[in-house]
Amino acid sequence: MPNSSINSDTVTKIKNRISSRNTQKNIAGLILGALGGFLYYRLVGCNSGGCAITSNPYISILWGAAMGYLLADIFKIREKTKAEDTAEKNS
Repeated sequence: MPNSSINSDTVTKIKNRISSRNTQKNIAGLILGALGGFLYYRLVGCNSGGCAITSNPYISILWGAAMGYLLADIFKIREKTKAEDTAEKNS
């Protein structure tokens, strides 16, 4: 049964990491960037095929997703500690 304990700890760590506000912010940046890349392809895109990024929707979406993730990752959200959380509730 020690194997199930390790799996349980790993699952808990993954859940905590995914529920982190910084991770959620980065995922939102990734999704918004991908949407922006697609919109850029549709609205501005290059029909001649000479533009490396905007002539292919997949490349445009990947490029936008990468830029959205990097832009979102610049800003860090400071997580509250339990002491700060209880002090905020008491005041």
